[in-house]
Amino acid sequence: MTDYLLLLPPIAFLIIFVFSWLQYLGLKILSAGEAWPDEKGKVESYACGHNVEDSRINPNYSQFFPFAFFFTIMHVVALVVATYPKGDAGAIALGVGYLVSASVSLFILFKR
Repeated sequence: MTDYLLLLPPIAFLIIFVFSWLQYLGLKILSAGEAWPDEKGKVESYACGHNVEDSRINPNYSQFFPFAFFFTIMHVVALVVATYPKGDAGAIALGVGYLVSASVSLFILFKR
């Protein structure tokens, strides 16, 4: 009976929440925050023995987007086509529709 109680969503949520909260409190001691306010330079940038000026880098994701889009499209198509039930005409039409739409979207993606 107790095994069943541990699998109830509210009880499992409370157990995970308490464990996560205790872990948060324990790891807060190791953080660079208020645990050591008297140490100078604890939150400053540092690289290979050299002090580094703080600078913000704004990455450009325009080169990343085509790869992410290709990855997403191909995995959704593979999931849908691989799991449609055999013999159902509606499911076969859905699979063919996904293949056609994926082909069109990939053609648009790599059209340069």
